[in-house]
Amino acid sequence: MSAPSVELRSGPHIKGTRSVEQIMRHVVYSLLPICAFFIYQYGLSALASLIAVTAACLATERFFVGLGGQSGSLRDYSAVITGLLLALTLPPGFPMWMGAVAGFSAIALGKAIFGGIGHNIFNPALVGRAFVQAAFPTAIATYTPSFLSDRFVSFIPSTLAMPFMTPVDAAVWLHAEHLDALAGATPLARWKFEGVTAGAWDLLTSLSGHMAVGPAPGLILLCGIYLGVRRFLDWRIPIAIIGSACLTASGLYAWNPDHFPNPLFMLLSGGLVLGALYMATDMVTSPVTPRGMWLYGGVIGLLTVGIRYYGGLPEGVMYAILIGNAATPLIERITQPTAFGTVVKRKEKAS
Repeated sequence: MSAPSVELRSGPHIKGTRSVEQIMRHVVYSLLPICAFFIYQYGLSALASLIAVTAACLATERFFVGLGGQSGSLRDYSAVITGLLLALTLPPGFPMWMGAVAGFSAIALGKAIFGGIGHNIFNPALVGRAFVQAAFPTAIATYTPSFLSDRFVSFIPSTLAMPFMTPVDAAVWLHAEHLDALAGATPLARWKFEGVTAGAWDLLTSLSGHMAVGPAPGLILLCGIYLGVRRFLDWRIPIAIIGSACLTASGLYAWNPDHFPNPLFMLLSGGLVLGALYMATDMVTSPVTPRGMWLYGGVIGLLTVGIRYYGGLPEGVMYAILIGNAATPLIERITQPTAFGTVVKRKEKAS
C-alpha cells in the first residue's frame, strides 16, 4: 500500500492587480513635471545632472543584477526613481563626475548590498546623498542662483569640472556675473547663518529670480496628490511629517518669535516637501501598520525641525528620514495590531 501523498499549497493571500513595475512607472510619471521645472530653473546644468546621476544608477543596477546576487531589473523603474530623486537633492552645479559617484553609491550601498529591490532598509537616494555629503562637503553646499539669463546656452562652470580638480569658486563666478555671492545661498542657509528669511509665496512657487532653491514645493504637492489619489502612496506618512514639523515649528515660534522663523518658512524651504512625499513614503523602508505610519512620520517631522534649529547644517530632512528608516522595524513591532482571537496576557499585580 503506497504512502498517502501530501499536497502543499501557499497561503490564501489576496494579490493586488498592480505590479511593482506599474507603481514605479507612475512614480516616474509624477516626477517628470518636477524634473522639467528643475531644468527650467537651472537650464543645461540641471539637465546634465539628472542625466549623469540617473545613468550612473542604471549602470550600477545593471552591473549588480548581472552578477546574479540581487533581485530586480532595469524594467522595474526603481533605479530611475532613485536617480531622479537623488539628482533633485543635489545642487544644480554639482560636478557631473561627483553626481555619478552619488548614483553609484545610492545603488551599491543603498540597495545592492542588502540584496536588491525590496530588501534595502534605507532609502537608496538618501544613502547616495549622505555619501557625497561626507565625501564632497564643499561641492554639495555650493548652490547657484536660479533663472540665470544664459542657463540654456551655457553650463554652470562647476558642472563640467574634471575629476579631482578644483571647480571654479562659486563666489568668484557670481561676482563675474555681477551677482551678489549671497544669491547662491539657499534660503535655509541664509536663515541659519545670516538671519534672513524668504517670503512664503517665493518659497512655494520657486519663481523668484536668483534664489538658490530646488523645485517648487507647490508643484511637488500637486504631483504627490496625484500619487495619493491613485493610491500609489499612503497619505498618512506625508501628513504626519508635515503636521509634526508644523506643530514643532509653531511651538518654537510662539515661544521665541525673534529667534525662530515662522512655521511656513520651515515647511516650504529646503527638501521637506520632497522628502515627505517621495522619500519617506518608500514602501520598502517605511512602516506598513497605520499607527506605525503616524509614529514614523511624526518622528521624521520632529527630527527635521530639531536638526535644522540645533544642528550644524541648515538642512535636516535627509538625516531625519534615514533615522526613521532605521527605526522602522522597531516601530512596526510596537504598533503591530493584535491578531483576532489572540488572548493578551496581563501581569497580575502583586497583592
